[in-house]
Amino acid sequence: MAIATINPATGETIKTFEPLKDVEIAAKLDLAGQAFEQYRRTNFSQRSHWLQKAAEILEQEKADFAKLMTLEMGKPFKAAIAEVEKCALVCRYYAEHAPSFLADVPVKTDASHSVVRYQPLGVILAVMPWNFPFWQVFRFAAPTLMAGNVGLLKHASNVPQCALAIEDILQRAGFPQGVFQTLLIGAAKVADLMADDRVKAATLTGSEPAGASLAAVSGKQLKKTVLELGGSDPFIVLASADIEAAVATATTARMLNNGQSCIAAKRFIVEDAIADKFEKLLLEKFAALKVGDPMQPDTNIGPLATPDILQELDQQVQNAVKTGGKVLIGGHPLAGRPGNFYPPTIIIDIPIDTPIAREEFFGPVALLFRIPDIDAAIKLANDTPFGLGASAWTTNDQERDRLIEEIEAGAVFINDMVKSDPRLPFGGIKRSGYGRELSIQGLHEFVNVKSVWVK
Repeated sequence: MAIATINPATGETIKTFEPLKDVEIAAKLDLAGQAFEQYRRTNFSQRSHWLQKAAEILEQEKADFAKLMTLEMGKPFKAAIAEVEKCALVCRYYAEHAPSFLADVPVKTDASHSVVRYQPLGVILAVMPWNFPFWQVFRFAAPTLMAGNVGLLKHASNVPQCALAIEDILQRAGFPQGVFQTLLIGAAKVADLMADDRVKAATLTGSEPAGASLAAVSGKQLKKTVLELGGSDPFIVLASADIEAAVATATTARMLNNGQSCIAAKRFIVEDAIADKFEKLLLEKFAALKVGDPMQPDTNIGPLATPDILQELDQQVQNAVKTGGKVLIGGHPLAGRPGNFYPPTIIIDIPIDTPIAREEFFGPVALLFRIPDIDAAIKLANDTPFGLGASAWTTNDQERDRLIEEIEAGAVFINDMVKSDPRLPFGGIKRSGYGRELSIQGLHEFVNVKSVWVK
């Protein structure tokens, strides 16, 4: 894939970039290795100051960064603004909390003195996706840099200007040269990077195949990975739920980022007793959404990121129809206009035992299933290879406790949409990946947890 900015709303190629040559990659690896030897000796106060400065730059220039995201991958401008603000939040969170999260932990033993100490590993490679081009990187960079590691970013090839902007932000914030570098390279170069002794570990957010590929090459090198992969997140609505609130949140949860989010609600599992009302209200909400220029403030749904994503999504919709599904609204790419636009779509009556019912739809398409009771809801929610997040709606305490306990996912949100929060660990199980980002657990993924015993 070419490394280029191609406006998904128009199809226009804005800017292209030459991938780094092998000698240039080698030079950046040298610089990263040298930078680590010095940077690991900086103190928390210095790192916190630089990270706070990065937060200030993000906030002061958020409109510019948001425009860049919208230009490169098509998210609505107002959503891009919110993404930049969230990046500033995660910087401030780790600037404040990392020193205590990484402090020595005394352990009472028969030694005179024993502690658990957290130390940096070295150069960490981040393979990041296009759908949240700033947030995904900063939620890696903030804890990684506070731990004393240095970062190499291999970003998605359709958001190169975002990738370069992030490196520039961290440099302007004061982080020493080489501590965070962007590598404009294709996916084929990742295996060589993982084979380099200076790269100690890697994190990837992206597709199942991409995660499996990185895990394979990392396993060969015996290097740790954290993987945050796909999801086919259930959104369960039981009869006791506040239906109006559930429908309003369901619309937001499905259309987040033009529907291109791993934790977007994708399978709506609704109890029969309230299914007719839920379907009617959801249809009204979807019909009211405005599809169009993502730079306009009243636009709800912008274009999908690439023509390939548009084509793949439409093929899934047509496959769902072939298996018996019925389209209530949408169902085909918007014709007669440039760009990768797909309208809000609802599909009902898909047989639950077909493969398409378990797949991830990466776009503004909702699959609506009716079930008789909570037992069937939990069974259907778990009947997928993924296990990232789940949203469930009920006002019954016993139902709530069952949903929390029995749903197979890295996160369960009751009466709210699934979202990431710096204060809580984020990640999945099954084929949604392993390891955690954010909170103290995410910070501890890329450190040497060292036992110290003094007698």
